Amino acid sequence: MGEVAPTRFGSARGPSLTVSLVQHSRVMVVHLAGDLEASTVPLLRQSVQPLWGRADLAAVVLDATGLGFCDSTGISALIASLRTCQAAGKRFLLSGVHGTLARFLATTGLHRAFEICDSADAAVRAASPGAGRA
Repeated sequence: MGEVAPTRFGSARGPSLTVSLVQHSRVMVVHLAGDLEASTVPLLRQSVQPLWGRADLAAVVLDATGLGFCDSTGISALIASLRTCQAAGKRFLLSGVHGTLARFLATTGLHRAFEICDSADAAVRAASPGAGRA
């Protein structure tokens, strides 16, 4: 298991986002804390883009437990991450989905597009090679 130091983006006045990466065997968990919106989406993209080409990863879990807010730009980034991850032959799971993000995904029907688990640990178990679909 390896951990990468968190990266923070934002200002004292505006939205901020912290992204932490923790590898569990062949599954990378991307922990988000803060707000995922237009000014912070570039940090998410910058953090996950290198993961798509990594042959040692079978899956990427985006953990939204610490996410306070997610706007339409953030939703678009999640959809783009899902598509890019799948195109790279990897599974993409969401965990810890709650609040407005959960309501938005349910209202739009997008919850059916994602594999969603209650927790990052459950997502890691579901995504580990040899495990069945979540």
